[in-house]
Amino acid sequence: MRGEATGLGSGILQNRWIQLAIGVLCMAMIANLQYGWTLFVNPIDAKTHWGKPAIQVAFSIFVFTETWLVPVEAWFVDRYGPRSMILFGSVLVASAWVIDAYAGSIFTLYLGAMVGGIGAGSVYGTCVGNALKWFPRSRGLAAGCTAAGFGAGAALTVVPIANMIKTDGYEAAFIWFGIGQGMVIFVMSFLLRRAPAALAKQAVRKGQTARDYRPAEVIRKPVFWLMYLMFVLVASGGLMAAAQIGPIAIDFKIADSPVSLVGLTLPALTFAISLDRILDGFGRPFFGWLSDRIGREYTMALAFSTGAVALFILAQYGRDPLTFVLTSALFFGVFGEIYSLFPATAGDTFGSSFAATNAGMLYTAKGTGALLVPIASVLAAAYGWHAVFVVALTFNTLAALLAFFALRPLRAQFLAASHIGSMPLGQPEPNSPLV
Repeated sequence: MRGEATGLGSGILQNRWIQLAIGVLCMAMIANLQYGWTLFVNPIDAKTHWGKPAIQVAFSIFVFTETWLVPVEAWFVDRYGPRSMILFGSVLVASAWVIDAYAGSIFTLYLGAMVGGIGAGSVYGTCVGNALKWFPRSRGLAAGCTAAGFGAGAALTVVPIANMIKTDGYEAAFIWFGIGQGMVIFVMSFLLRRAPAALAKQAVRKGQTARDYRPAEVIRKPVFWLMYLMFVLVASGGLMAAAQIGPIAIDFKIADSPVSLVGLTLPALTFAISLDRILDGFGRPFFGWLSDRIGREYTMALAFSTGAVALFILAQYGRDPLTFVLTSALFFGVFGEIYSLFPATAGDTFGSSFAATNAGMLYTAKGTGALLVPIASVLAAAYGWHAVFVVALTFNTLAALLAFFALRPLRAQFLAASHIGSMPLGQPEPNSPLV
């Protein structure tokens, strides 16, 4: 709201790291809406007999509403500050799972998914946008840590949710964890603060704009649409692999093959999924941090090309259980960084004042990419999994080439016209009471 703190201040809530931690916690509280959903599908089907395909439509509705409404939600954040939108999101996050718990028809389940998507999108867009504003010279690290909260936030609650479903039923898990997650976000909403406008002005450096672009201006810029295309390419390729990793392992006849690593022996598919989540969560802040040091486009080219190499190895040698586990982990370790690199690049290119809205518009590329995921099933049925890998590999390679040969010069030209600052890349941030 307009009354939220806007001065530099010296209180603990004006510390940027405290604000980042609050955002990460809020993101962790919405992670189960996406990553914990799989635990509920079979129990819901066992009780209602609605059929798994119909039940999974709810997940698609969630992803659609969570992604495509972020720009609208983020506009309110840029205008009124983060508190009101997080407060709004907390109510919807709690309500969504309560609706799911009492759903007596498939359409009520879809309603819960829609409510949950709007709530999760409100929290996601707010926390990422706020992080970009509090860390104008370390946007990659800040966006990466925030995105990691969403990517790995369900890790600590998966086992408790699964146990409650087993002992008390999925309805109880929906109610208790839904209300609990919503309450945490509700409390955190009162601790979030708007980043001081003066913070962005004292931190402009090489690779960043010296002026702020409104969303209506941004969507008319070719550099935005080039980033959007690259985001779609990498997101669709990665989502294809993510959605099909189980069926691939089964078709490769290695899903239950034992794999031993670091003193642990697990079935290949279980090991792969677990390691994928860990590397995905680690990769988001790491590549964000790296991009703060060597530049956004160089980091994109490195990550995207590494992903292409991992997919090539997986396609050629993935029938070996150990190779499957290691290369899938490598791929997901460099896939999740799109959720830190692209918001950070948008903030650098278009400024801080409308960072939440502009990053939100770019984030809709995830939804666009998800629309291409069904292609994987068609390709696999017609030509085998090798064709799926080739498509994903090609998308990653093209995105890497675009990052280096197209985005880098186009963004440099755009920033030159915006009168960028001349601080050398990697120079320490100036002393501030915010640190």
